[in-house]
Amino acid sequence: MSTELPDVQASPPDIKINLTRVGVKNVKKLVEVARAGGKRPVILISDFHIFVDLPSEMKGANLSRNFEAMYEVLEEAISMPIYEVEELCSEVARRLLLLHDYATTAEVGMRSEYMLKRKTPVMKISCQEPAVIFAEAKAYRTPSGVRIKKIVGAEVVGMTTCPCAQELMKERVSERLRERGMGEEEIESLLQLIPMPTHNQRGRGMISIEAEDEVKIPMDKIIRIIEASMSSKTYEVLKRPDEAAIVESAHEKPMFVEDCVREMAKRVVENFTELPDDSTITIVQINEESIHQHDAVAERVASMGDLRRELGASE
Repeated sequence: MSTELPDVQASPPDIKINLTRVGVKNVKKLVEVARAGGKRPVILISDFHIFVDLPSEMKGANLSRNFEAMYEVLEEAISMPIYEVEELCSEVARRLLLLHDYATTAEVGMRSEYMLKRKTPVMKISCQEPAVIFAEAKAYRTPSGVRIKKIVGAEVVGMTTCPCAQELMKERVSERLRERGMGEEEIESLLQLIPMPTHNQRGRGMISIEAEDEVKIPMDKIIRIIEASMSSKTYEVLKRPDEAAIVESAHEKPMFVEDCVREMAKRVVENFTELPDDSTITIVQINEESIHQHDAVAERVASMGDLRRELGASE
């Protein structure tokens, strides 16, 4: 005679309160992202988190169902092209609500290391630079069906040069040139020709965009905006002409941590004209200082509509 095992998780808890999120994180999976034009797919080693809410009358969530939903979608992805990582998260979140009929919300997120292919500016040597891409989907059960909001973003490393120290160096150089009898026009001409030294930072720029599920948010566009919003990109391999060119160009474009955030905001407004005004934009820049032991941080969180109004794009 077979005995049915008790469902302990469905039993009532001793303390009856709702829990906002119950689930798992640090779940590592390989994800294959297809590319148009018959190009080789991109293989991502991804870190997932998966959560549902839990009502007060249930002792625990059936976590095996979370894995069932993710495994099913990932298996289907092998035979069916997935072009956007957020598409994968949205599908898993939708299935979680189907499997957990007691849940009203489901959240799925993934974070992956993505390799950017680059050529150095002078010698055109091919190299790769890592970036972090991430996506998240939040599914809500509503009377009319399941509604999904998604977050898409990236974090890219670059280089910044300090404007303040550069101005100080200009003053020191000007003073020394005057002591040697050089005229003001000649000094000014020289300072415009040769960028002054300053201290550098390794900068990390991050942009995330939250919008409704049907809104398209190209990841490559986000990455390009972050790369262009610092003093210079970084490169894995550099020959001497490349190194000289990067140092010179970075010193010609000195930027505070605040400048990077404002530049990213401006470029988001210019490049994402199709985004609805109620989309939420989060922009963060972290500069690892070279002459201090602290990091400099700047951040802006705003709706797309607010950014457009501030920058005059809606006029």
